Amino acid sequence: MIDSHCHLDNPQFDPDREAVIERALAAGVERMVVIGTGDGPPDLEAGIRLADRYPAIYATVGIHPHDAAKIERGDEFIRLDALLRHPKVIALGEIGLDYHYNHSPRDVQRAAFIAQMSVAEDVRKPIVIHTREAWEDTLALLEKHWKPTGLGGIMHCFSGGPAEAQRCLDLGFHLSFAGILTFPKSTAIQEAARMAPADRILIETDAPYLAPVPHRGKRNEPAFVAQTARKLAELRGVTPEEIARITTENFLELCKS
Repeated sequence: MIDSHCHLDNPQFDPDREAVIERALAAGVERMVVIGTGDGPPDLEAGIRLADRYPAIYATVGIHPHDAAKIERGDEFIRLDALLRHPKVIALGEIGLDYHYNHSPRDVQRAAFIAQMSVAEDVRKPIVIHTREAWEDTLALLEKHWKPTGLGGIMHCFSGGPAEAQRCLDLGFHLSFAGILTFPKSTAIQEAARMAPADRILIETDAPYLAPVPHRGKRNEPAFVAQTARKLAELRGVTPEEIARITTENFLELCKS
């Protein structure tokens, strides 16, 4: 399995990061993608530091919408361009819009989102999307600025229903399902997971957040992606082994550059 999205740089892992990685490997997680948004600018290398240290870890780089207001002169985009060329950086992200917390003004979020799509296009790397309470604006900006590139990307922790899923698929994105898929009330997400084409699904943890059942409420970690894989297999009427194989192949195809 591949955990396509985790935050192992998070301080919650400082006491036992080595053990967390070992548990993931023992559970069959062959690769973990550490999302390199960290605490935002000026530090853009949170994921790379771990990828350089551990063979099983790959990374992204990017500025989260929460941190868009930390962008100062735009030098950050020049730096992202350089970091995207690191051999273990597989995508730019997570980027997008978050209208739930509004830690950065919405117009500033949108400007940072558009600028980072341009950077990813220049380097020909996929993007990882964060959207919360901002579906319409997120999809409109992707339609205008990203779909023409043909590069695709990942809808991280997919939280929509079948309608949103179809719009994302039409834009060329993969849907990445996290622990929220296992929550009993996540019926719309579960329906999207049933209808998504087999070649466009991924699994993730978003660790340390959103631990799946039966670990809900606890700190999440990459080993727990197995629970999400099992739920996805149940919904689609296949074996967990088939989900592991398919999602791994999908990830490797998407990030083959």
